[in-house]
Amino acid sequence: MTGRLNSAQPHAIGLFRIVVGLLFACHGAASLFGVLGGSSVEAGTWPGWYAAVIQLVGGGLVLLGLGTRAAALVSSGSMAYAYFKVHQPEALWPLQNGGEGAAMFCWAMLLLVFTGSGAFGLDRLFAGRGEQAGQTRPEHATAAA
Repeated sequence: MTGRLNSAQPHAIGLFRIVVGLLFACHGAASLFGVLGGSSVEAGTWPGWYAAVIQLVGGGLVLLGLGTRAAALVSSGSMAYAYFKVHQPEALWPLQNGGEGAAMFCWAMLLLVFTGSGAFGLDRLFAGRGEQAGQTRPEHATAAA
């Protein structure tokens, strides 16, 4: 049973990444464009507008699995900032301060920093093309040296 679960892990991570990226990008779109029931923030305002741009772009990149680790790192950091600067001063616990979403996105994105894109990501397409063109991936290059 464990072997089957382990072999499905890249697919589960890929689906997780797609859902988290889509939801994160939707938050950004709602804040930037006032869609999906959200209200738009004024362009250039700190920190709301910048957070919305990170959410839209970072969420889109994570959704596609393109530059997943870097996009997830920036996204996780922005949610940590949102939690500690916006939500946590209101009350200690996320349930009390309305910061559940920020906390969950922060930890979900941080997980993707360590797991990578999993299956179904564009990262894998570009990695495959580099190997087909005769280039070695960095982890293989250091092992050969």
